[in-house]
Amino acid sequence: MIIYSVTVVIKKDVEDSWLKWMREEHIKEVMKTDHFTNWEMQKLLSPEIAVDESTYIINYESPSLDEYDKYKRKDALRLQKEHIEKFSGKFRASRAIYQLIS
Repeated sequence: MIIYSVTVVIKKDVEDSWLKWMREEHIKEVMKTDHFTNWEMQKLLSPEIAVDESTYIINYESPSLDEYDKYKRKDALRLQKEHIEKFSGKFRASRAIYQLIS
């Protein structure tokens, strides 16, 4: 199992609209690509990095590195572009790939 982990640091002045958009649109679009079997989102509570920002981690489960690579080649840029267009200047994002051991 592969975990595609996206960390987003979002400005608090758009946090509610970002969270609504993530839940109602973006994550659904990522899941529709059929390269992931499940997802979960966490909000970092401590340590607080900045008083005007919140940090979220979204983990997508993929059955294999090959499936993740297909997502990256076919869909990732389009979906990331939508995120940038909607919340430009209001967030920072980083991505990592993990292998689930147990």
